[in-house]
Formats: sequence, structure tokens, C-alpha cells
Amino acid sequence: MSKTLIRGAKILGGEAQDVLITDGVITAVGNDLNGTEDATVVEAAGRILLPGLVDLHTHLREPGREDSETVLTGTKAAAVGGFTAVHAMANTFPVADTAGVVEQVWRLGKESGYCDVQPVGAVTVGLEGKKLAELGAMHDSAAGVRVFSDDGKCVDDAVIMRRALEYVKAFDGVIAQHAQEPRLTAGAQMNEGIVSAELGLAGWPAVAEESIIARDVLLAAHVGSRVHICHLSTAGSVEIVRWAKSKGWNVTAEVTPHHLLLTDELVRSYNPVYKVNPPLRTEADVLALREALADGTIDCVATDHAPHPHEDKDCEWGAAAMGMVGLETALSVVQHTMVDTGLLDWAGVADRMSFRPAEIGRLKSHGRPVSPGEPANLTLVDPAYRGPVDPAGFASRSRNTPYEGRELPGRVTHTFLRGRATVVDGNLA
Repeated sequence: MSKTLIRGAKILGGEAQDVLITDGVITAVGNDLNGTEDATVVEAAGRILLPGLVDLHTHLREPGREDSETVLTGTKAAAVGGFTAVHAMANTFPVADTAGVVEQVWRLGKESGYCDVQPVGAVTVGLEGKKLAELGAMHDSAAGVRVFSDDGKCVDDAVIMRRALEYVKAFDGVIAQHAQEPRLTAGAQMNEGIVSAELGLAGWPAVAEESIIARDVLLAAHVGSRVHICHLSTAGSVEIVRWAKSKGWNVTAEVTPHHLLLTDELVRSYNPVYKVNPPLRTEADVLALREALADGTIDCVATDHAPHPHEDKDCEWGAAAMGMVGLETALSVVQHTMVDTGLLDWAGVADRMSFRPAEIGRLKSHGRPVSPGEPANLTLVDPAYRGPVDPAGFASRSRNTPYEGRELPGRVTHTFLRGRATVVDGNLA
């Protein structure tokens, strides 16, 4: 029998209590607990205890781009960031558009041991947007896929999108849309606006995102299915999702940490670390996204962790790959933008980074209350910590972070996956 006693932690930011974990399950919560003999004690005074974080949007790159990331290194990065489950996107090589590939990713996740890996299946064969992939077979596989996305590309054909939404209704699946009208963004390099005009870079208009979201919430309502909007990034997108929810339609949305903090003004540096899809938007967009996350219009935070090797980012802007790593800094950015600003409390963070993403992805053993009888998937945070981001110490194989040298608050000190410590005192166990 293995026992761990977390002593004096503030559960979801509330009163300090002790939590006893026995054989991977929370067995008692309170003060002066019985049965703590022989338990490994974690002193947690002043720290926040959260349910293990869940990421709906992670690129683990394996199979095919192991120079960027592997399931092992990606799940290590996830554990360091406080995540106990991640959804692995389908744009691998080969694409995760068959039962065989999603099962491969799922089994690699089982072998890695640092967090649970739930594969996301492609919506269309090869992410080409022309023919539906094996949605039913991927769901019926050992991986039990419930989320499908062509992320990196948009399912821009309305007929294909409708068919996908209709198909996944049979098993309560969800289509996660990368909202980007391709004809409106051909050759685009950054957000379309004042900065793009001054820099002479091809602009990426907000309407390219908003038009797809508007179409897809209408389609989801028409067929009575679930649609999830990936990495929502504009104030206009917020208003469309808010309107759809007011109708009672089954629409959910995510925002990335970098879209809660960074703006297109950073592109003036021409540093490709700031090149991302969708692009960094304006300060007005950032403020609208924060407000929407606070009021629940945006359901959750998702990292869109997009690792790239050094050579794909250490080049001129036009040739650089799009994307940023985010697993190891996500909670710090959310504390900085949402908690320290008073927009969310820690219970709200637990809702947006654990409860809701687990519900959207239908992960039954994650996003659970910190209560007796629940799986001990837990994250312990030191909110008083302040320090600069140093990518040299990342567990991820890639270093393309936009926060290098920036001081951010908060640090994950411990992560527990079914009671087993994957991170201890900020270091991988």
C-alpha cells in the first residue's frame, strides 16, 4: 500500500487542508486525518492544490517529427506544467487518420507514464479536407477517440464539415475546428492591421477566423452536434460564440495562453518566435479574450503546444515555422493574466484548465473534484514564486518559447498521476 499526505494545501485556493492519497485514490480530505502513518509527507503550506490540468490541444509530433518532440518528451513537459492528461493532435507523419495510428500514439502514451495521452483523430484523410477519415474506427479502437480535428488546416468545405458533425453524433464525439478561411489567409504572415501595414507583411484578417466560426456554429445547431473552436483569437470570434451559446447551441471554445498575453506589436522585432497560427492579435483582442474566459464564453485554456527544432525558427520571418511551445509555461501565464488581475480565482482556473477541458474531451478520470474516492490526479502550485523563463531547462525537446527571459509568476512544485508523483519539487520524478 502506497500513501502520500499532502499537508496544508489550499484546495482550489480555499482553506488549508490535508489530503491523503492511498494507492492512487484520494481517501481523505480535512484536518487531523487518521491513517496517515507511513505516508510520504509533502509539505504544502501556502500552495494551491488543483485537479490535474487537462490540455485539449497539444502537438506531440510523434510519429514522424521526433526531431521536434516525442510522446515521451512532450509528456514530461506536460507533467512539469502540471498536466495529467493531454490531447495529441492529428497532424503527425503519417497523419492520425486511422485506427492504427491513433492506437500507436495511445500506446506510446501508456509507455511514457508522465501523463495520459488521448489521441485526437483527423477529420479528413491526410488532413486534405476532401474525404472523411475513419471516424468510427478511431472511436472504436483501443484509443477511444472522441475529439477529431484537422488542426493546422481548416475543414473549409461546408459539406464535409456537416457530414463530420453528423457522423460523430452517434458516439457523442466533437469536431474541433481550426477556424481559418484559406483563401482569405493565402500568404498571410501576421495579424492584418496597423502593424502589418507598417511592416509590409501580408495580413491575416480577423474575418478569416470569424466567418468559419459563424458557419460552423450554424451547422452544429442545424444537425444537433458538438463543435469546439480551437485557439479562438479575436474579439469578433468571442461575440459569435457568445451569441451561439445564448441560443443554447452545443458550442465550446478554447483560448491559448499566448493569446491572453502577447500582441502583434511584438512582430516589430521580426523575431520568428512570435510567428504563430492564428497570429498574435491586438491589445483590444487580448482584453476581449480575457473577459470572455472570465465570464465563461470561452470554456477553457488550451496550450496549442507546437514544438519546432531550432533551425525551423532560427531563420528569416517569412521562412519560419508557425508555433510556440506552451505546456511548461501555461499555468504561469494564466496566473499572470487572469488570477493576478482579479479576473479569475483559483477555483476558476481549475474550471478552465481541468474540469471543462476534461468534460469537452469526455475524460472520465480527469477534471474530477479533490474529494475522497476520486482519482489522485493532482497539481500543487506555489503561487508566490516569481522567476524568469529559461528554456534551457525545459523538459520539451524544443525551445521555441516567446517568454524567454520574461518573469512570470507561479511554479508547479508537484504533479501526481493516479497518486504517483511525476514531478517533485519542480523536477521530474
